[in-house]
Amino acid sequence: MERLRSKIAIGVVGPHDLVEQIVHIGATLPTAGTLRLVGAPHAGENETHEKLSKIMGSIDAVLFTGPLQYDLARQSGEISVPATFVPVSGSGLYATLLRGVLAHGVDPARVSIDSIVPDEVAEAYDEIGVPMSAVHVSEYLQPDSVRDFIGFHERLHREGATTAALTTVRTVATRLEADGVPVLRMMPSTSTLRQAINTAALLGAGNRLEEAQLAIVLVSLAASVRPGHSGPGNYWQQELKLRLHRALLAEARLMGATVVPREENTYVVTTTVGALSQATDGFRVAPFMDRVRADVGLEVEVGLGLGHTARDADANAVTALERARAAEAAAAFMIDSDGNAVSLPMRRRGPADVVREPADSKAVKIRDRLVQTLGEDPEAMVVDAEIVAEILGVAPRSARRVLQNLVEEGLAWALPPVKSAQAGRPRQPYRLIAG
Repeated sequence: MERLRSKIAIGVVGPHDLVEQIVHIGATLPTAGTLRLVGAPHAGENETHEKLSKIMGSIDAVLFTGPLQYDLARQSGEISVPATFVPVSGSGLYATLLRGVLAHGVDPARVSIDSIVPDEVAEAYDEIGVPMSAVHVSEYLQPDSVRDFIGFHERLHREGATTAALTTVRTVATRLEADGVPVLRMMPSTSTLRQAINTAALLGAGNRLEEAQLAIVLVSLAASVRPGHSGPGNYWQQELKLRLHRALLAEARLMGATVVPREENTYVVTTTVGALSQATDGFRVAPFMDRVRADVGLEVEVGLGLGHTARDADANAVTALERARAAEAAAAFMIDSDGNAVSLPMRRRGPADVVREPADSKAVKIRDRLVQTLGEDPEAMVVDAEIVAEILGVAPRSARRVLQNLVEEGLAWALPPVKSAQAGRPRQPYRLIAG
């Protein structure tokens, strides 16, 4: 019983300054008396796996300071304890821009930003009322994409297009500073770090206490909607994964769960049996499926696994996902800690729930005409005003109104604008949602 009462050990892996900050914040949490944060700072990202290996045998969970460290550790070998990372988001952008303006005379409308997805940058700039026509963004996709960050920032500064570079990667900031490029390092907000510690504590508690069951949910794009080819150059695939990730995060936050990617088209949601029970009405309906269909307009396959350990829960989730695939995303499947399989139907919204009004019949006909012309290949169904104008025989201005109406009717969604090398309005693509 002494083992059950001892503190939960959480390894913290990343740059020295962030590790130190996380350890300090952990000491101020209400749950500090039940946690022991074990710092494993590195001097460079190439040391991530080495630093993790030294503490692996003494921790119950690991918290990486960002997705880069998490992905590098996964590439180097299996992580034998539950793992999560501090998410890269726009929350740290505000403080960085303010610091740049007040202390360094940076023009926030002329900067280069890496790591953060363009949508979140656009949202932040919209909130502070600053135009971003001269703001350049290079988002993090995988470890290899970090290699391009230095050249991305240096080229723009050399051309006089930016007043400063904003980066989340310490080694990138160090290199840019040495090359004479004004650089500001974006750090996660205190609230983001606090939430990440709490998530790691949840994972560690489930891994440490054998009698406390973990619940792991695997959510994968249905085979019928997966892109024809994969890879970082497939813009549609990256956008699709981003949309799916956001829909899952919105639901996972209500459970106090963590969401991390696995393979090309699958995400892992880690939570507790109690939280998952509430989200599924006592394991009577499937989680996530209705939310993803409503927010993204696509079908997903969902497998739930319960277990006394993380390994057992994960193995059960894999088996459950295979059953869901065999059912062609018609329902989710759950395998409990005893190996019993349960089918969970998609949630049916009652009269009191907020539902989308039926799409306008004229809009449906226009959508169907576009789909019929383009074909139902996922990549072919990404259109813009020029394509729609050509198909419908209308002016580009009218085509833009048609696309906006399709978005309002739930028959399409707007993708991030694509900047052109030439001056003028950025190209605005849309993804048609087939009926």
